[in-house]
Amino acid sequence: MLDIADELHRWVEQGREFAVATVVATNGSAPRQPGAALAVDGDGTAIGSVSGGCVEGAVYELCQEALRTGQPVLERFGYSDEDAFAVGLTCGGIIDILVQPIRTSAPRSAPGGAAGEWADSTADTLAAGLAAAAAEEAAAVARVIEGPAELLGRALLVRPDGTHEGTLGGHPALDRTAVEETRALLDAGRTTTLEIGVDGSQCGQPVVLLVESSVPAPRMIVFGAIDFASALVRVGKFLNYHVTVCDARPVFATRTRFPDADEIVVDWPHRYLDSQEAAGTLDGRTVLCVLTHDAKFDVPLLERALKLPVAYVGAMGSRRTHLDRLQRLRDVGLTELELNRLRSPIGLDLGARTPEETALSIAAEIVANRRGGTGAPLTGAHTPIHHDVTARLEFVA
Repeated sequence: MLDIADELHRWVEQGREFAVATVVATNGSAPRQPGAALAVDGDGTAIGSVSGGCVEGAVYELCQEALRTGQPVLERFGYSDEDAFAVGLTCGGIIDILVQPIRTSAPRSAPGGAAGEWADSTADTLAAGLAAAAAEEAAAVARVIEGPAELLGRALLVRPDGTHEGTLGGHPALDRTAVEETRALLDAGRTTTLEIGVDGSQCGQPVVLLVESSVPAPRMIVFGAIDFASALVRVGKFLNYHVTVCDARPVFATRTRFPDADEIVVDWPHRYLDSQEAAGTLDGRTVLCVLTHDAKFDVPLLERALKLPVAYVGAMGSRRTHLDRLQRLRDVGLTELELNRLRSPIGLDLGARTPEETALSIAAEIVANRRGGTGAPLTGAHTPIHHDVTARLEFVA
């Protein structure tokens, strides 16, 4: 649901009634992951997607029915060999979808004290979650997707400091345990399911929650204001990164040369990486791309970068440059374990020549590193198309 938070938040502000269908569980080669959503308002306008087209029509009708009845419903879609014309996933996967009506009483801008009031506490909680996601604030929404029927769809909004809104209902300890577990998932930026007991323990009748985490966009910092960097900035924005370009040369690090960058910093790369401005926003999703291709910039920068708990550190250069760079980094005290984190020469082997092709090569390696891919062609391979990333950090931007 939070993947379409911007538009849904506008619907909330306008006082629209709508229903949201959210993928809550998948099995097999499902086209969308938990958290993907499709919403339909009272006029029949639809946004988002839950399957890339396979079951959108049926889900659209479920949303309209939920608007009529006011009741949430959990529906499963899969592939049926017995009925080739049945609504299902042609890819052979299975997805579970929670359809939930959201009703507002009046637009928030309307006159009078009732403006923006929601019909129930769950709708109010979901509205707050959408507002937080639209504002790019860190927050997580936990919703009941399996358990006692009266709890289906109930929601909690949890913030990084542990404050929360809403209630799952039932036993008082259920909320406390859900807040603690959801906060841990938010800290990791994960969207996943969580199972706890209906009384808040780890036993007893289970309640399954879908926890959707919304965190600020991950950072991509591109060091070196060269033509390859310009292409990489465009690809980084396409992948929903917050992109910073850093170079010590003011004549090259300009808005004219990098109109798509979120930030342009004129400073020595290692000094910027040491700054409070940078350090406060680096996390386990951050990718650092070193395109400076000059030892006086590269070595002090990589000496620091390879000690940071970031997702990816890559450096441009030939294999000869790479070997020389490794020796220089050993000379300043980096360990072999730290050096093994360096992706250099940067990117996957695509035979890239142009800046745009090189940017694609770098982006492909970043995605493979994040998702656990091999970079091998899918044709003729026996590896899964969608890798199991349960043990890896997953992020929603």
